[in-house]
Amino acid sequence: MQNKITAQDLWDDVIEVRSRAPLVHSITNFVVMNFNANVLLALGASPIMAHAHEEVEEMIGIAQALVLNIGTLEPVWIDSMILAKKRATEKGIPIILDPVGAGATSYRDESIVKLLAKKPPQIVRGNASEIMSVAGQPVDSKGADSTALSADAIEAAFKLARHIQGVVCVSGETDHIVNAQGKHVSLSNGHPLMTKVTGVGCSATAMIGAFAAIQPDQFRATAACMAYLGIAGEIAAQQTLEKGAGSGTFQIELLDAINLMSKEQFLSLLKMKLIA
Repeated sequence: MQNKITAQDLWDDVIEVRSRAPLVHSITNFVVMNFNANVLLALGASPIMAHAHEEVEEMIGIAQALVLNIGTLEPVWIDSMILAKKRATEKGIPIILDPVGAGATSYRDESIVKLLAKKPPQIVRGNASEIMSVAGQPVDSKGADSTALSADAIEAAFKLARHIQGVVCVSGETDHIVNAQGKHVSLSNGHPLMTKVTGVGCSATAMIGAFAAIQPDQFRATAACMAYLGIAGEIAAQQTLEKGAGSGTFQIELLDAINLMSKEQFLSLLKMKLIA
């Protein structure tokens, strides 16, 4: 793992995703399924959404990454996630977990414990409240919305990263990405309109799957993804506000920005700080 990540490194990963079009297998929730698939397509990746017991292991056989999202839970889906995780671990492809609504219900928390057991996912992405809850800190739950700032969850993120021996991303106004070895980068791109469209956070997790599929340094892959999405959010917000429009238009503009962003836009707009 290299010691320093540059803006050019992150852009190189964007180009790799576009050129290699990795297949990302997502077992995700009903609310975001369509939007997540469209975001992956806009990025240049290839999505597959499959959760039936009868095919998840076979589907992993052709995928380059596995994304697990617990937004709309039921026992059959959790069982499918465990089967898929086992097969992905055997195959050696990256596994990314989105613990949506962690801390909201005991069943949700029990499901997260199952998904973290034995060979845990290498990357976990969530908002501050979710990461704090998964790390064992008490939080006031507001469902899928965070009641804490991303900076409040940095200590919990490091604790969780050490537990999974992987990477943890806390998303928010500022995104914080840490790993078990003590590395820490913050990204300050994005726009408040990103919180007004259902599925943007879940789409970030799906996108991490695409970047992790092409970049073996999972810390760098996560940083590249979150940087790209944050900048896309800024570009989309500018286009939306210039039209005097709102969140409906922003959703389309976000897909366009993810699809069409240039190197010049990425390098000029990136707000990245290497902390450790």
